[in-house]
Amino acid sequence: MFTFFKQLFLGKRLYLGLVAIGILFFLSYWFWVLYPIALFFMSMLLVLFAVDFLLIFGKRYGISGERKLPEKFSNSDENEVGVSLRNDYRFSVRLFVLDELPEQFQKRDFGYYTSLASDEVQESSYLLSPKMRGEYQFGSLHVFAYGPLGLVAKRYSFDKSQVVKVYPSFLQMRKYEFFAFNALKREHGLKKLRKFGQSREFEQIKPYVSGDDIRNLNWKAAAKSGKLMTNHFQEEKSQPVYSIIDLGRVMKMPFAGLSLLDYAINSSLAFTNIALKNGDKAGLATFSNQIGPTCEANRRPAQLMSVMELLYNVKTGYPESDFGKLYSWARKKLGQKSLLIIYTNFEHAGAMKRQLPFLKALSKHHLVLAVIFENHLLVNFSNEPASTLSEIAEKTIAAKFVYDKKLIAKELNRHGIQTILCAPQDLSMQTINKYMEIKAKGLI
Repeated sequence: MFTFFKQLFLGKRLYLGLVAIGILFFLSYWFWVLYPIALFFMSMLLVLFAVDFLLIFGKRYGISGERKLPEKFSNSDENEVGVSLRNDYRFSVRLFVLDELPEQFQKRDFGYYTSLASDEVQESSYLLSPKMRGEYQFGSLHVFAYGPLGLVAKRYSFDKSQVVKVYPSFLQMRKYEFFAFNALKREHGLKKLRKFGQSREFEQIKPYVSGDDIRNLNWKAAAKSGKLMTNHFQEEKSQPVYSIIDLGRVMKMPFAGLSLLDYAINSSLAFTNIALKNGDKAGLATFSNQIGPTCEANRRPAQLMSVMELLYNVKTGYPESDFGKLYSWARKKLGQKSLLIIYTNFEHAGAMKRQLPFLKALSKHHLVLAVIFENHLLVNFSNEPASTLSEIAEKTIAAKFVYDKKLIAKELNRHGIQTILCAPQDLSMQTINKYMEIKAKGLI
């Protein structure tokens, strides 16, 4: 009996009919002729309700439904959730579909109306954009089937407690995947670069042709063969590259619904994929006041999945980051010269100067690329026109913060530390472009 009442819902048409009949009964106190009319309409409403009730509750399983979730969600991207419905009634029904979304979305009224003809199957979908990594638990998929008269509805519930994991943005990783090849996408900020350096790995000796570098002429081979011969070198691969993510409090700052840490994680995943496609050994390290989870640089096929699983559970804390611990870890664990891409943030020059000695020490043994974030909201705010004295003061302070960021980047460059200063949403593109530039110049 309790289950029956959980399934029974009254339609808006029934409530409107009861309100209208109630008004007639109220007016019949003064106008007695309205009383039999009100009784007639009340009787008709009860008959219609009984007919509608028998039609919609006469079949035990009149509606079947299913929620189709992907294996995993991509953080900060639009992910498709499918809904499949089938009408097994002998008449058309009007449906209200109510899905219980995970609590992370903070939506309690997500639903939509649709209609199905008899024996019709409908496939529909909607999009969700998660802003946090972790497990997302869906509740039940509720379908309210209204009778032909719309006076009563029966609730059907499906797919209770489905769980889907939200991983770092693998959709963004696929978007930039083809940048691993020489033909770079012609997009703003991305350009194809000529290779300036050459590899130290000898490949073979070939006859000299016009356009070969004369510095590579092999005179001994030329003397034996009687014609000019030149040494050819292959591009050096399998170089270790590490994405190093700062888990300190500076990475908690939010931008457009995501924290700086999430932007760094998405960029690290995209960059790791590109590095592996280029034949390099990609690794990952995290740190704050202690060294966090790490993944040694490798070229194995499962390396990308290992990095993704590690990034899935990474969270930032409130302690101040200790770059001294990072330097000690690098000296102990990294024997070969590597490219270290350090995702961090310096809001003022004082914070940068405290860590500069450790970054300079790292740059003596490795190629260090520091990635710091530009506050594009401050940039836009400082460029807006000001009309009052208080607005002028506010925009002057904002411009000072923007200028300090540029000074920090210049100071790091002055000490031989490669630097990227960009808005969080452009991070993946800028990091990949910088990596391609470093590879083209033969810096590692």
